[in-house]
Amino acid sequence: MFSKAIVRTPGKSLINGLTDSKHLGVPDYSKAIIQHQAYIEALKFCGLKVTVLDPCEDYPDSTFVEDVALITPNCVIMTRPGAESRRGEVKQMIETLESQFNNLEFIESPGTIEAGDIMMVGDHYYVGLSERTNLQGAEQLIAILVKYGLSGSTVSLKEVLHLKTGLSYLENNRLVVCGEFKNDPVFSGFEKIEIPESESYAANCIWVNDNVIIPSGFPITKQKVSATGYNVLEVDVSEFKKLDGGLSCLSLRY
Repeated sequence: MFSKAIVRTPGKSLINGLTDSKHLGVPDYSKAIIQHQAYIEALKFCGLKVTVLDPCEDYPDSTFVEDVALITPNCVIMTRPGAESRRGEVKQMIETLESQFNNLEFIESPGTIEAGDIMMVGDHYYVGLSERTNLQGAEQLIAILVKYGLSGSTVSLKEVLHLKTGLSYLENNRLVVCGEFKNDPVFSGFEKIEIPESESYAANCIWVNDNVIIPSGFPITKQKVSATGYNVLEVDVSEFKKLDGGLSCLSLRY
C-alpha cells in the first residue's frame, strides 16, 4: 500500500519537452495545469498525502518526476537519465528526498537509467533496456537492489520508449499488457489483462491502494480492468501524452 506521493507542477517550459509525438501537437500549458491538478486529486482520493513541488523552468520535462528516482521500501536510488537534457533534474529532486530518506544511492556514468523503465513486482524489479536505459545502468541498479535485499532482472525492449509504456503491474499477479509484451515469455507467469494496440497509451496505468488510475478515453481498457474488480479512476492526461508521458511518469509513489 502507498501512503505518499511526490509530484512537480509543470512549468511553462513544458512546451519544449522531449517528444517523438509531434504529430499530436504542442502541449497546451493552461490545460496541462488543470489536468495535473486533477491527477493530484485522484492520488488524494486513493488516500495519498501528496507533496507538490514548484515548477522547474530550466527542465521542460521535470514534471515527469518518476524518471529521476526509484523509491523502494529499503532504499532510494537516484537515476542517471539517458536523455542528457534531463540529468539536471536529478539534482532538483535530491533535497526533497534527503529530507525523508537517509539512504540515497546513485547510478553513475557510463550507466544510464530512467525509472520509467523499472517495474516493481513485490521485491523484484524488472528493468527495461531501452534508448534511455543501458546495460551498465541496469547492472548498477540491480547490484544496489541486491545490497538491500531486493532483486532485479533485465527485459529487452523492441518498440516502446520505456518498459512501462507497454505494461503495468496491478498487484495480485496481474499485468496490463500491450503489443510486444503480450507474448513475452518473461511475463508468462502473470495473469494478463491484454489491451488492443488502438488503446496502447492506456497500458501505462497505475495501481494505487486497490484503485487503478487510467487515462481517460480508453473504454476497452476501462472495461477490462474494471472486470477484474478494481475501482477505476479516469484522468485526462492528453497534454502529457504529447510529450510521450504517461500516468506513472507524473508521480513518485511510496
